[in-house]
Amino acid sequence: MLYLTIVLFAVSAAIGLSILVKWFAEQEAPKAVVYTHGGLAAAALLLLAFYAFQHPDHYPMISLILFVAAALGGFALFFMDRLKDKRPVAVALVHGLIAVAAFVMLLVFAIA
Repeated sequence: MLYLTIVLFAVSAAIGLSILVKWFAEQEAPKAVVYTHGGLAAAALLLLAFYAFQHPDHYPMISLILFVAAALGGFALFFMDRLKDKRPVAVALVHGLIAVAAFVMLLVFAIA
């Protein structure tokens, strides 16, 4: 289950990077791509939370907390986009950096 979580987060990260590249090019990312990114990340986060409940004394707590923070940033970005606010590139960068840090922590946990 942990390896599936890692794969889902990795695919979600690749899709998120493509969304960010579109933003930097001042283009709209297709909505299907945005929804796929969010859906994969949400599925991976749920799997990680399920793993934590199955192993309450041994789970990647820091990674889980950081992924929840990244998810909150993702929700903020999604709703800012829906409200047609300016593209908050700084928020997108922080969202991505937090997610990358969480992913690295998850990899360290899985390897150790």
